[in-house]
Amino acid sequence: MADYNNIQLVEGEGKVEVILNRPPVNILNIEMMKELIDAFRSFKTNSKLRVVLIRAEGKLFSAGVDVEEHTSDKVEQMIIAFSNMFKYLWEIDAVTIAAVNGAALGGGCELAIGCDLVVASDKAKFGQPEIKVGVFPPMATVVFPKLIGRNLAFEWLLGGDVYSSEEANRIGLINRVFRVDEFDAKVDEYVSRFTSQSASVIAISKEAIDRAMDRPARDGMSVVDMLYLRKLMHTHDAKEGLAAFLEKRDPDWKHY
Repeated sequence: MADYNNIQLVEGEGKVEVILNRPPVNILNIEMMKELIDAFRSFKTNSKLRVVLIRAEGKLFSAGVDVEEHTSDKVEQMIIAFSNMFKYLWEIDAVTIAAVNGAALGGGCELAIGCDLVVASDKAKFGQPEIKVGVFPPMATVVFPKLIGRNLAFEWLLGGDVYSSEEANRIGLINRVFRVDEFDAKVDEYVSRFTSQSASVIAISKEAIDRAMDRPARDGMSVVDMLYLRKLMHTHDAKEGLAAFLEKRDPDWKHY
């Protein structure tokens, strides 16, 4: 794996950890976002990858995008890097999980919420304070209304407040909240439910969810049926999983 200045990659069985490591508070500058883009793109070549876990060193997950790069000579480059970071994050076939233990603010909150799943400690905080410095959060503007509805999105994005992980969980913005003193163990346990699955079936299932989500129900079912019959049922692992169930044994995933 490549060496980076602002992030670290740690490879495990069926997973890669992406560790934000730009002290003191993991501010996302252009260089760091380009490193994340490069890492996300590289995961496409790992056909056995089931989980990409994004976590952070330090007391904050991330304080957001570097305000100093909002200058007229850098802002376009910054916005392009920020947008491409999500483009390649969303193209990852594996399950993407953000593990937030500390504050995730601004672009840091968007990076966490941009993952498929978000788990947090009971000490974590989430917020989009961009409105207080005269701008808005581009990705959150698009995604938050889909996740929590239009009215709550207005409250979060136009009020600029910071919320507890319990509140983020209550409104459906994140998936789980774990006690801080058992956070690492609970994250490992949570991740294991996905690393035990087939990479190919995870990828096709993600595609089905994404392609059907914004369609009317009948149209969505047509899309999903075609994926099931023409793609899923042509994989080794779909056939293996069904056979293993009937034969009362554990499946032997090949991840294709």
